[in-house]
Amino acid sequence: MNKTYYTNQINSVIAEVKKAVIGKDAIIIKALLAMLCKGHILIEDIPGVGKTTLALAFSKALSLEHNRMQFTPDVLPSDVTGFSVYNKSNGKFEFRPGVAFCNLFLADEINRTSSKTQSALLELMEEKSITVDGNTYKLPEPYTVIATQNPIGSAGTHNLPDSQLDRFMIKLSMGYPDFDGEVSILKAKHSDNPLESVKPVADASFITELQEYISGIYVDDRIYEYIVSISAATRNHPMLKLGVSPRGTLALMQLSKGIAVAMGRDYVIPEDISYICNDVFEHRIMLNSKAKLSDTSASDVITEILRSVPVPGIGEK
Repeated sequence: MNKTYYTNQINSVIAEVKKAVIGKDAIIIKALLAMLCKGHILIEDIPGVGKTTLALAFSKALSLEHNRMQFTPDVLPSDVTGFSVYNKSNGKFEFRPGVAFCNLFLADEINRTSSKTQSALLELMEEKSITVDGNTYKLPEPYTVIATQNPIGSAGTHNLPDSQLDRFMIKLSMGYPDFDGEVSILKAKHSDNPLESVKPVADASFITELQEYISGIYVDDRIYEYIVSISAATRNHPMLKLGVSPRGTLALMQLSKGIAVAMGRDYVIPEDISYICNDVFEHRIMLNSKAKLSDTSASDVITEILRSVPVPGIGEK
């Protein structure tokens, strides 16, 4: 398959998801690219802005088996990962998969469950498998977690530690729709559920194939150095007490390759990196007291770094 074929398929998926998620084209594109780059997605936003709809639309357009769990303080790690049950008829223990065993798992309000349950899910995300009673069980391929958390209200929440936030390839925020977008939402839901109009245009095998294609996209040495220079700048910035980890550097490179394919190229250019950098880095850096006193945001710091790091002279061919 050539690059045009893959680009067209990506656009077909985006077009289907847009039927259900109105006015959030950039979020749809970024979330899809994270899935195609074998990453997991954290969406931090208030309730009712379409986080669940986004996940369900992707599951339909991509023909993926999906599960959803509302995380609450009483959810146990075994509810997520699975557990062994004794079978009297054969005298053996049999594994019962948890809710996370699917292609696309929506973990709603992950910050409202216990740290132990959060850790169990994050182990699945990292290892793509779970070991129970000495037996290892692989997750289905492809596998993506879309986790959500509500930034408003802290009662009963267990915030994800920075080391666990780092496991998410990208962090997004849906935000309120604009005026015209909200009018369109009302019209779309006047008599029908827009999710019902989403049709499957790809399947799990195609996604796996596309993931392999994206991994082989060409990256020039100057692009590698540009990405590392941006990461290194976060580790020495006067407004930050924690910079981006090597895992974050790798995530930025992987997503840049996905953007290149979506744009119809088989090579990465600096604009691919600047387009996605905020979404990859913002949840991975920690502001110091100086930044907080000057009301400087993480996004402000990343934008300033992108302006200060020299851009290699690589453009569209």
